[in-house]
Amino acid sequence: MFNKRLTAWAILLAAALLTAACNSSTDGQQTADPAPEEKAEDSDKTTETVTKQVEFPQEHLHKTDANDAVKMLQEALNRVGYDINPSGNYGEDTTWAVTDYQMQQDELPVTGIYDDETRGALQDTFENNETVEPGAGLEKSNTDVETLANPHEILALVNKENALPEGFEPLNLVVPEVRFPFEDFLPKKQMRQVAATAMEDMFEDADEAGLKLFAQSGYRSYDRQDAIFAANVQEHGEEAANNFSARPGESEHQTGLTMDVTSEDVNFQLTTDFGETDEGKWLKQNAADYGFIIRYPKGKESITQYQYEPWHLRYVGQQAATDIMEQGITLEEYLGES
Repeated sequence: MFNKRLTAWAILLAAALLTAACNSSTDGQQTADPAPEEKAEDSDKTTETVTKQVEFPQEHLHKTDANDAVKMLQEALNRVGYDINPSGNYGEDTTWAVTDYQMQQDELPVTGIYDDETRGALQDTFENNETVEPGAGLEKSNTDVETLANPHEILALVNKENALPEGFEPLNLVVPEVRFPFEDFLPKKQMRQVAATAMEDMFEDADEAGLKLFAQSGYRSYDRQDAIFAANVQEHGEEAANNFSARPGESEHQTGLTMDVTSEDVNFQLTTDFGETDEGKWLKQNAADYGFIIRYPKGKESITQYQYEPWHLRYVGQQAATDIMEQGITLEEYLGES
């Protein structure tokens, strides 16, 4: 009888231990495997963290810049739809992407330069969870290097080795509110808006300095440049004409970023004597403050392949203009194309 009771107690004890073991195993599984709701919450936190990591550089950036700010910009562009190598070098791909983005935005100046307005637009695009279609504004070109892939950028290099695309016409042409030695409207009064605004500021400050600048010739179409070059060839011969007159497609005037200026002291002519006038000297010292350079300086003829032209002003933006004029170099040298 005693043995039967002992056996029963042993069976009950074993059953109790088995039940406890099962419960312990189940609790362990629940602790190791969180509920689906908890996983989703963690995923949201991860997404939020990634979103906060996107930064937009505060400084202005343009072609030839190479630093961490450029890399930050490239990463931001990639987040809105582009596919750029975040190398930290502001080269052709980054310039194209910035230009393309600007062309897809309403009322955003098209310059290829990353500035305050472009930063604000990019931030809005990102915060609104929008994306852009790369190439919808400016198709990415795979043409040969002798034809400019991005003629809209402010630092576009136009010369005898780099021609504008056939049929190119600049955007946002306006007539700057400055003096001209003639009253009638002619297309050559026009410039791109960004350059026209800078020229107005420059003329205003020249007036305050007691000087009188006159704008003589700005935008020229391909056909107009064709006619001018043909006339110069007929009068001077092609070899001579090629030293002071551009072939169609190779003229900076077609970009809308150039203006020839003059003064009363040289009878409103475009002559090297203008460089010796008070107006010409003032421009050499101050043009960069407004984003302009003397495009064809004295002593650089072998690089620019044009004669000295103290009247020929080209808009490149204040940062580039300051660097170029202070260093006494050409646009070719600045861009590493000399």
